[in-house]
Amino acid sequence: MKKLLVLLYGITNYNLGSASLVYLIAFTFNLFVPFSIDSGEAGNVWQAAAVNLGLIMLFGLQHSIMARPAFKKHLARYLPQAAERSTFMLGSALVTFALCLLWQPMPEVLWQADNVTLHNVLLGIGLSGWAMVFYATFLINHFDLFGLRQVWLYFTDKEYTHLPFKLNSLYRYVRHPIMTGIFIGIWFTPVMTVGHLLLALGMSTYIIIGVYHEEKDLIHVFGERYLRYIRSTGKFVPSLLKSNRVDTRLSTEV
Repeated sequence: MKKLLVLLYGITNYNLGSASLVYLIAFTFNLFVPFSIDSGEAGNVWQAAAVNLGLIMLFGLQHSIMARPAFKKHLARYLPQAAERSTFMLGSALVTFALCLLWQPMPEVLWQADNVTLHNVLLGIGLSGWAMVFYATFLINHFDLFGLRQVWLYFTDKEYTHLPFKLNSLYRYVRHPIMTGIFIGIWFTPVMTVGHLLLALGMSTYIIIGVYHEEKDLIHVFGERYLRYIRSTGKFVPSLLKSNRVDTRLSTEV
């Protein structure tokens, strides 16, 4: 029964996490959802900015704290290790939905693409950034990253093994293509409002800080191998000044 509950917990949180990400994308581009980044009546701009910055900080803190090894070790005292990633997905879903549903509109337009072709091009580039995020998750095993593989192995009485990190495709040129996709997704938009700019700046700050700490953890685990990877690749964009000779023996164990 315990293993079945862990499996159901993982499946539920995978679906919640995936749904929250899809909602965030639609929220950012004002597409199809009832509460989007520019929907609603504008209120006091300073109050709205304070609330929205608080929501961005909550999002960043949850993602950063729950990703740290010390937090994972603490969580293992209360939950099976197989449920750790699923719990991260649950936390991510909660803060993402909170960000979208509690966001205070700041709809003043800073610039917009009035030309239909330019509007569609910018929208297409922005959406392609989020498509890149999904693609990059499958390069490193989507189901392991989102916690489903762990709970399935636990359910079937198989020992969890860390997957080898094959530096193929995007990972041969940039170390964090998921974050690159998010940068594209939040900055390329046909309509840039004050609220959208605040979200883009806040998320970008979180990404830079989060990646800094993540790479410190990876250097601690992999040592010189990860340092060689740093020297051979760009962080978010390919570097023409760096060699593409990378160590393909890196493991995903963190």
